[in-house]
Amino acid sequence: MERVRAFMDEHIVPAVPIYHQQLAAIDRWAEIPPIFEQLKAKARAEGLWNIFMPPSEHDDAFFTSVGLTNVEYAPIAELMGRISFASEVFNCMAPDTGNFEVLHRYGTPEQKQRFMVPLRDGETRSAFLMTEPAVASSDARNIQTEIRREGDEYVINGRKWWSSGAGHPRCAFYILMGKTDPDAAPYHQQSMILVPRDTPGITLVRHLPVFGYDHAPHGHFEVLLENVRVPAENLLLGEGRGFEIAQGRLGPGRIHHAMRNIATMEVALEKTCRRLLSRRAFGKAIAEHSVWEERIARARCEIEMARLLCLKAAHMMDTVGNKEARAEIAMIKIAAPKMAQRIVDEAIQAHGGGGVSDDFGLAELWANTRIVRLTDGPDEVHERQLARMELAKYREPDGAAS
Repeated sequence: MERVRAFMDEHIVPAVPIYHQQLAAIDRWAEIPPIFEQLKAKARAEGLWNIFMPPSEHDDAFFTSVGLTNVEYAPIAELMGRISFASEVFNCMAPDTGNFEVLHRYGTPEQKQRFMVPLRDGETRSAFLMTEPAVASSDARNIQTEIRREGDEYVINGRKWWSSGAGHPRCAFYILMGKTDPDAAPYHQQSMILVPRDTPGITLVRHLPVFGYDHAPHGHFEVLLENVRVPAENLLLGEGRGFEIAQGRLGPGRIHHAMRNIATMEVALEKTCRRLLSRRAFGKAIAEHSVWEERIARARCEIEMARLLCLKAAHMMDTVGNKEARAEIAMIKIAAPKMAQRIVDEAIQAHGGGGVSDDFGLAELWANTRIVRLTDGPDEVHERQLARMELAKYREPDGAAS
């Protein structure tokens, strides 16, 4: 952790204004700021690279993890989360982390060599295509994109959206979830398949801004797939195993979001305190008004509660596995973004009109926080799952309450 902190302080924090200056001077959808590539090269040279992967029985010739547990990675992810692009400097950026883990756990040697190794080395980026505009994708059984077998190929037809990174200039492939057998049992209809970005039939319809922020060059895209043909060997794990893969992929990703949410809370609270101490109203510093003392105290309590809950979820994942930790994962996925959203909103209030401008970075921070309540499943899905687990403790075998 201290090595990451030192790297952030020495290299990334001073580079923030340079990064934004360079980003403003290029075609943001087609080019990468030079300073960014320099930072990535430095991080890799110092061994601060791919540090998101925990120890695994799946370690092989293609990848050996640094060996950090989820508990050990949590404070590091929080450090990275203080600056929007820092995670990518260390090759720890979503959705690549989740896609990397899918390939690492479920990919064939050939799939790993073609898709995972360039991702591991930072040569490529990737995207995850799951959500669809025509159905309520919070219930993934609704997904309608067709993956049809024709000889030695699969033919894909469908429309996806909120596909983060799908238009990145270095995005080389998508992991797509679609339906291979509509007549199978509900959780065995879906499969996942690797789709090279340059495959004929793929159209980037548009990028989708988040409250006006386009997040270039990463962005979020609507993607149309029309008779897209990929080799049959690009299928992951086997037909009907999409939900199995999704559960393995989304658990770690959900707590990674929570870790970054905690960083957001810390940044917002720091900005709040500095602003309130620098302004006077009605004869005293605004920080001394009781309403703000109450808000600051509550924010600190919530940050510490979120951090401890995140660490508990990480500990459970490390010790009993993702499946057994699903309640803790759901809890932190529900709690962290809501807490972060409230703390950022109060930081905006502390800055007055400046808070909703671009001058203090809080408007973008709020937008990036708000979307996490939808990312990897909306609040309501996790609340439903958690409530059912809680109710199950008190049900008799016949379904009646005990």
